[in-house]
Amino acid sequence: MPSRKLDFPVFDADNHLYETREALTKYLPPEYEKVIGFAEVNGRTKITVKGQISDYIPNPTFDVVSAPGAQEEYFKVGNPEGKSRREIMGKPIKALPGFREPGARIELMDELGIDRALMWPTLASLVEERLRDDPLATHAVVHALNQWMHEQWTFDFDDRIFAVPVVTLPIVEKAIAELEWLLERGARAILVRPAPVPGPYGPRSFALPEFDPFWEIVQEADILVGMHASDSGYQRYINEWEGVRGGEFEPFKGQSGFAAIVGHSSRSIIDTVASAIGHGLCTRFPRIKIAPVENGSGWVRPLIADLGHAYSTNPHVFEEDPVAVFKRNIFVHPFHEEDPRGLVELIGPDNVIFGSDYPHPEGMADPISFVDDLEGLPQDQVAKIMGGNLARLMNVAA
Repeated sequence: MPSRKLDFPVFDADNHLYETREALTKYLPPEYEKVIGFAEVNGRTKITVKGQISDYIPNPTFDVVSAPGAQEEYFKVGNPEGKSRREIMGKPIKALPGFREPGARIELMDELGIDRALMWPTLASLVEERLRDDPLATHAVVHALNQWMHEQWTFDFDDRIFAVPVVTLPIVEKAIAELEWLLERGARAILVRPAPVPGPYGPRSFALPEFDPFWEIVQEADILVGMHASDSGYQRYINEWEGVRGGEFEPFKGQSGFAAIVGHSSRSIIDTVASAIGHGLCTRFPRIKIAPVENGSGWVRPLIADLGHAYSTNPHVFEEDPVAVFKRNIFVHPFHEEDPRGLVELIGPDNVIFGSDYPHPEGMADPISFVDDLEGLPQDQVAKIMGGNLARLMNVAA
């Protein structure tokens, strides 16, 4: 039974599935079959990308995982006792059936009191950065993942689970073809990586006019654009300061004090939203809906301040007030350890969406307990944040 009974539907913006070993490989064309593989290293299974072992996700099979919410207290109160990472993570568990397939996930959602959920892939977050120098392979692997996801989860399961497929953008024509394939199969949201887009001639912003044919279809389809936290490539910058040559982003390993400071700055999502607004994407397509998910909200206030300052000192470089654009086009998912009431005061109740990050260890063990953090807000605003806003953005009945 849910921990409490709420008087309104709950729509969780941040649930995750755990992929199976075949998720990235089952539908890969023969010419790309060696791009993704698995290798045994000291008795543990690791994923390989073009023959290189990746430790970005140390347990890519997800057979044994950390318990949901294992780090919840750590994120809420910090680590005053100086516990090790292993102590914080606690005893691992075998992956539940509901982490792997939608029928069992519905039963789990009923137990948790979740009516609907966006279901994001987990392993997929490593793909684009590790294939940044091979756009064709990137498109092939992403499409193979989307085929697997559609087969295993569909993109609209019982009007309750909405698996979110990935659209990668290096080659615009291929991105458009992928988007149209997804729309034909009922996708209600898409995942676009919050990062510069690699391509044959180097990286560039997704918000430049080159990508307008893609965004025109997005706006016409009225589909939600989720920009879920991922490996956005910013670790390369940190590695330069750390003196690390090569190497990849390993978020589940220990880090230096410098990396802890800089890594908390939310630079990737700040730059992503600044580009969407500052490069005019949200002005050229004013009905586009962008939801930064699992990026928290600590970045919002400083970015709002920067947008306001930029407009007051350089109004001639903007076609409209960038703060107003933010409040029209951007919808924020705060972390459970943050102050959602302060966020509501800053950007308004219509722009805040609830997400639990279930079943990840850094998320919430009891997702609907997030409602406690909304105490003091009017009931209609609480209902919006806990599900009504996302239902509106997704065009599903509240």
